[in-house]
Amino acid sequence: MQPQRYSRQREAILLNLKGRCDHPCADMVYESLRKEMPNISLGTVYRNLNNLAADGSIVRFTVGGKERFDGNTTPHIHFVCDQCGEIQDVFHHSVNDFLSQMSHLLNCTVSGAHMVINGSCQGCRL
Repeated sequence: MQPQRYSRQREAILLNLKGRCDHPCADMVYESLRKEMPNISLGTVYRNLNNLAADGSIVRFTVGGKERFDGNTTPHIHFVCDQCGEIQDVFHHSVNDFLSQMSHLLNCTVSGAHMVINGSCQGCRL
């Protein structure tokens, strides 16, 4: 894929995602950006999110049929609570160990992976 040209909107979308940990959907990013960029369109947000995900600048994953986005591209797991829908990042050395083992087992190069684990968060279990 060809590198994308710089645009103020693209940069704002990327910075918005890197500055949050709530794993927003496109509508949430759009609403957040409209405060500082009132002329930005929802189509611009969708297009740039798709381009950023395609070039590996952000992570895209689906929860409950809705696409979510994460500005943190470090290998990690997303834990999704089945009751409240909260999404938590799980960083653990075993993620990198697992990717390394898969690379060895499959005799390939693993460029990335995405894992979603579902369950009940601590708050919902109480």
